[in-house]
Amino acid sequence: MLNWAEIDTVLLDMDGTLLDLHFDNYFWLQHLPKRWAEISGISINEAQTQLKAEYAELTGKLEWYCLDYWGKRLQLPITELKREVMHKIAMRADVPDFLTALKDSGRKIVLVTNAHPDSLSLKIERTELASYIDTLISTHEFGVTKENQDLWKKLQQRLGFNAERTLFVDDSLPILTAAQDYGIKHLLAVANPDSHQLSRQITEFPAITDYSVLLDDIRKANHLAD
Repeated sequence: MLNWAEIDTVLLDMDGTLLDLHFDNYFWLQHLPKRWAEISGISINEAQTQLKAEYAELTGKLEWYCLDYWGKRLQLPITELKREVMHKIAMRADVPDFLTALKDSGRKIVLVTNAHPDSLSLKIERTELASYIDTLISTHEFGVTKENQDLWKKLQQRLGFNAERTLFVDDSLPILTAAQDYGIKHLLAVANPDSHQLSRQITEFPAITDYSVLLDDIRKANHLAD
């Protein structure tokens, strides 16, 4: 599936790739509409319908991921509302062994998320991600998302990676396509980002539903390098 002998740097998405996307789906589609309905006097259904329309309009833009934007838009303390359901934040069950294998292999591991820094901090607080990863990056520090080619240019300037020897893993097909367009050679999709939803059929990129299928190849490549 992947030629690990050609991979020095691993760029990893967070939500849906390392963490179960159920938390985010639950928060944005259920919890936030419910809390907004409570303060605005509209029904939950109305709140869900209106927010879904706004989400769709902002897809791929920095505002969609920006907690400050939604806080002003809805006049709600978004980070505090996330804390109300933060018990749902969880790493995928297959991630610790995957990250351990990558770390043991000596490859550079970088988390690159479109999530707002406050959301990233909350998830680092709740999980063990930081113990496995060399560098944590929110694209908000660059002012553009992973859907944008400018992000990849700035990311390469920051990290100095060789695109030919870099793997990027994400659950978003548009974002994987953006990485491919930039020249990232090794790409991997996560077909089951939300544990409460069925796996997707993905043909555009190599895809996994369980990182355990990669472990032997990661270790073998490391052994050959030794």
